[in-house]
Amino acid sequence: MANDCLVWKRLCLLPIATVAFSLSIENHTASPACRCMPQDPAGLEIIYGGDSTKRWAGIPIASVCHIDSFTTYNESQCAQLQSNWGFPATHYESPSSVMAPIFTDLSCNPFSLKTLPCTVGNYVRYTVDAITAAHVQKTIHFAARHNIRPVIRNTGHDLLGKSTGAGGLAIWMHNMKDISIMDYSSPHYSGTAIKVGAGVQSFEGNDAAHKAGLVIVSGSCRTVGLAGGYSQGGGHGQLVSHVGLAADQVLEWEIVLANGELVTASPTDYPDLYWALAGGGGGTYGVVVSMTSKTYPELPTASGNLSFSDRGVPRDTFFSAVEMFVSILPSIGDAGGAGVWWLTNTTLATTPTTIPGGTSTLFDSLFSPLIAFLQQNDIQHTYYVDDFPTYYDAFQTMSPLDNITDQLLGGRLIPRSVVEQNLADLTTTFRKIVERNTGLVISGITVNSSRVAYPDNSVNPAWRDTLMDVVVGATFDYTDWDGNIAIQQLITDILMPPLEKLTPGSGAYLNEADPNQRDWQQAFYGDNYDDLLGIKRKYDPDSRFYASKAVGSEAWTVTENGRLCRSQSYQRG
Repeated sequence: MANDCLVWKRLCLLPIATVAFSLSIENHTASPACRCMPQDPAGLEIIYGGDSTKRWAGIPIASVCHIDSFTTYNESQCAQLQSNWGFPATHYESPSSVMAPIFTDLSCNPFSLKTLPCTVGNYVRYTVDAITAAHVQKTIHFAARHNIRPVIRNTGHDLLGKSTGAGGLAIWMHNMKDISIMDYSSPHYSGTAIKVGAGVQSFEGNDAAHKAGLVIVSGSCRTVGLAGGYSQGGGHGQLVSHVGLAADQVLEWEIVLANGELVTASPTDYPDLYWALAGGGGGTYGVVVSMTSKTYPELPTASGNLSFSDRGVPRDTFFSAVEMFVSILPSIGDAGGAGVWWLTNTTLATTPTTIPGGTSTLFDSLFSPLIAFLQQNDIQHTYYVDDFPTYYDAFQTMSPLDNITDQLLGGRLIPRSVVEQNLADLTTTFRKIVERNTGLVISGITVNSSRVAYPDNSVNPAWRDTLMDVVVGATFDYTDWDGNIAIQQLITDILMPPLEKLTPGSGAYLNEADPNQRDWQQAFYGDNYDDLLGIKRKYDPDSRFYASKAVGSEAWTVTENGRLCRSQSYQRG
């Protein structure tokens, strides 16, 4: 291994523009067993220069909170970081920070003792700020020539650890911010469309579309990147029941392949790659630099909130109200609506439920049986609904800014048939989960992604029968690593199996899931997995792109020190 990685010492010190040579990367007949690490053989440093590309050595942003660190300990800066740690911008403006702390191994966080050392750990070691496709091409070539692990990262909104990795060279897509609205025409679609660079976030795409009198499918979380794992993994949101999943909207992708070639994948050009990217997961087939998607005319929208608690009422009565709430979800989806809701041991709340093209009168008619039940049983509740002139106005008013998802998670797609045929058992299962531990929460996204016609793509087929994407979450403790591992194991081994038993043949949303999901190939990708793996091997035959639980990731194993090594059972495609 040391001899394999000595090339870093000789060549990595050259500017990235110098070592690129050619944008074509040859396929080697024998690839090294493991990716190189910066410490191979000792004290290696990468220094990039020679062009306008910005690059950084990985220094965790929490280093200011530690004495034995890369930077000087600063008490006031640490306090400010602690107060801002839960805000997405703290992380997406960093070239290395991630929002799911379980993937940092707590190697450097602002809440541990200042006397504990700050180490890079599982953070990426180096980052290239890719502003153009050429920057991506050069970085891919550089990583391939020197056997370095490339990591594709954008905002750091990532609950499976795909956007980080020990010793990794990150291709940071966050600053590819180009947006254009166009008239698009192809054999498959004619109409208005939006083209977004890989770094465009939901709020930026929404703003641009709104100025043109249009709407786009985007995440309920405003800071999620549109063209990354969100759309590539399916992509839910409050317009899904109205027009379909984010992946269903994509008309074409611009992507840099593992050989350095820049191509455009559409239903007519590279159709297999287009199919795989639209739902088959990000970070594995290549580096997407832009995405073109359908847009739709703005429309009046009804949106509202409801919350109720168990205060002063019997537990059975509270959960009867929960059951009634779940029973009306099919009607919301049928009306083209979508809902964000959460359930704890004591409270249920929707934040919000939205019906694009609907009215408050329609909204009231859907919720009126539940409101009547709450009133009859003296269940404390709040209820609000309003008519908005546009979807944009409804979203801006009713969808608060989300903080980072620093929870331990498990997830399951719940088919409509379970709600309609097995509602009592489903509600009982929800109750057992939240009553087991007061720190547990169930979060749900109600959608009907098959209400309208959808294209042929690689979205997990389980989505087409899904009424809600349910996530079970537990609080992450920044000072108790062993406790976090135990709770995550509880979610995997105890809490999720009953939901899986209730939903045979379904799956899980790969963007909001248990990182320890068993049988993840089937759960995340369904019966599409074998076809996706074939496409992965076609466009990345040397398996240069790796991401946790991505298609083809079983070819690799992450060792105890974070090094990425080929699995012994790996077979070249």
